[in-house]
Amino acid sequence: MAQTASKTCEICVSAYGSQYCLECEQYFCENCKTFHKRQKVTKNHQFQSSSDIIPEGKSKCKEHNEDVSFVCNTCNVAVCSSCVTGSHTGHAFSKLMDNITQMKEKDTKDLRSKVHEATQNIKTMEEGLKAFDVKVEGAVKAITEEGTKIKAMVDTCVAQMIASVKDQSRKEKDKLTKIIADTKIDLKAGNDLEKKKYELDKTRNDGKLLQSLQNLTDDIAKLTIEPIPVFPNIQYTAKPVTDYDIKQLFGIFKISGVRTQYIGNREKELLKPKSDYEQVTKPKEEGKYLLRCDKCGKEKRTDIRHP
Repeated sequence: MAQTASKTCEICVSAYGSQYCLECEQYFCENCKTFHKRQKVTKNHQFQSSSDIIPEGKSKCKEHNEDVSFVCNTCNVAVCSSCVTGSHTGHAFSKLMDNITQMKEKDTKDLRSKVHEATQNIKTMEEGLKAFDVKVEGAVKAITEEGTKIKAMVDTCVAQMIASVKDQSRKEKDKLTKIIADTKIDLKAGNDLEKKKYELDKTRNDGKLLQSLQNLTDDIAKLTIEPIPVFPNIQYTAKPVTDYDIKQLFGIFKISGVRTQYIGNREKELLKPKSDYEQVTKPKEEGKYLLRCDKCGKEKRTDIRHP
């Protein structure tokens, strides 16, 4: 097993171990790596640069003191080879490395999709906000032109109408600005999860990493990207002008309100209960819960790393 204190090739024990085999957990020089990849049983082993590796020992099975290398899909725990033929006989299994690889790929795909969605939503909403500004200015211009026609007699009414348009449009713009700000929060949360995933990519592939990836998967699932709202609109309908009632001479403008399609409630998010990790997984790690296997019937204190 690789040691953190040395990066000498553990095969020829002479050259610099610039490569690290994730399956064998050994340092290889370039020549030994080439030979290793030519072997039929090891040709599919994955390598990383030794400078990116933080070697750690594999998680051990508490019952058999063996490296855990499988995942019992029936019990959802990492197990060793002795567990496979022992207390978990007849259960469904998969390789630990395969589970980790699949989870990494899923997290990468889901996270990139949500970050992309948030980025595109912000762009679309900002463009919609600019377009709404243009429409607002168009309405202001129409009101001003009509006010010019009836000259000084309607100057006061023109000012009142413009003020009303800007006041109501500002409220709608504020709503859009709030939605954009909320979506930026979602984007930041997605970027933070992406950074967290990047750090996990450099961590030893073992049962502990599997737990961290499961937590990351839960956090990604909770990340919601708010859909694009229906943008407000404004229109002005002109009326024939007379001198009888100045206020009645002006048309009526309408501004459609911002309509949201929120998936979640941001105000209630602050009052959410503890996460699934805090309620379930963390107490298990501290040995506070006994879990019973549905098939073998055994009851034991456990966490995701041990059977």
